[in-house]
Amino acid sequence: MAYKGKYRVKNYRKYRGDPTTVVFRSLWEKKFMDYCDKNPNILEWSSEEHVIPYKDPVTRKWRRYFPDFYMKVRESNGKIQSYIVEVKPKRQVQGPKPQQKRTKAYITEVATYATNKSKWKAAEEYCRDRLWKFKLITEVELEIY
Repeated sequence: MAYKGKYRVKNYRKYRGDPTTVVFRSLWEKKFMDYCDKNPNILEWSSEEHVIPYKDPVTRKWRRYFPDFYMKVRESNGKIQSYIVEVKPKRQVQGPKPQQKRTKAYITEVATYATNKSKWKAAEEYCRDRLWKFKLITEVELEIY
């Protein structure tokens, strides 16, 4: 996904953070930003404003994970719920299919998947501590937005 750019926040009162530095790294992220900005049930949102430490299983070092989005939502039952949201392609969420040949591309995919799983586990723990929810969104879920 070579599409990236600066997002212009339309509803400044809903954005938590600096609205002049919002960057999207894919068109899927941009679509989700539009959704957050325009949806009246989303009370506040931010992009890459939270920092979650995690242990990278590939390098065995502690790293910092900046989840794609934070949002506070008024659910259909009236309850207010906070979420950390990560937007990823479906193929990255499912993980690489086992192959006979261990090509460089395959090894990279496996390493990326392992790192992502570690990030998501750390995000789930971070959310559990705060009574939030962690959500992975793929292009399949973005079709409904």
